[in-house]
Amino acid sequence: MDNKELIRKAIDGLKYSYAPYSNFNVSAVLVTKDGEIYTGCNIENAGYTPTNCAERTAFFKAISEGVRGFEKIVIVAGKNRKVEGMTAPCGVCRQVMMEFCDPKTFKIILAESEDTYKEFTLEELLPLGFGPGDLLEG
Repeated sequence: MDNKELIRKAIDGLKYSYAPYSNFNVSAVLVTKDGEIYTGCNIENAGYTPTNCAERTAFFKAISEGVRGFEKIVIVAGKNRKVEGMTAPCGVCRQVMMEFCDPKTFKIILAESEDTYKEFTLEELLPLGFGPGDLLEG
């Protein structure tokens, strides 16, 4: 699937977002190294702390099925299920990505539309990131 198709899929996924408190809907499409697709949306909770971001929803779905190799993620967001500008992943989501992705090669695509998007590496969005390699005994 090319980036335009992935962005269309992410935009379509906004309809599954559960955001009754903020009305800020987020959808993500995660692509594994094998080309499998995992989708995610944000899921809010009245207690706020249990809220889960779209990116982590997609990652946790894949990880819970044994997937460990990831290529890229597409993220779209906006109020009332309409994409508005580009929205970068929060710090917690970036940290989850750092746990399971190569920061030099994993791509994060922030999209406004299928024709308007920017692509970053995880390393660009999380410079000097702390990951599993930092805990290896050396």
